[in-house]
Amino acid sequence: MKGMEAKTPREFFEKALPERFKPEKASGIDVTAQVKITGPNGGEWVVAIKDRKIQVTEGTDAASSLTLVMSENDFLDIVNGKLSGEKAFFTGKIKFKGNIATALKLKEAGFL
Repeated sequence: MKGMEAKTPREFFEKALPERFKPEKASGIDVTAQVKITGPNGGEWVVAIKDRKIQVTEGTDAASSLTLVMSENDFLDIVNGKLSGEKAFFTGKIKFKGNIATALKLKEAGFL
């Protein structure tokens, strides 16, 4: 992981993700992902990628096309490079609703 290690989900969404996002890898991605993190520092965030730009807002969006639910510990392990997103998905650490191909594109763009 380049840059800082995120200590909380909020720190990741507000500071690390904008730095990590790779617009050149986000060509053709138009997705709104609802991310729910459980745990003491958890919460809900909406990550929208469109026109090679990323926008993160706290809260929920009923129109999201992807939903990801995971614990704070698993989330931090993934974003800090201690656990691969694929392994987390296949071992049931990420509860996922939506198109798996879209989720893999998010990974290429620097999210998860």
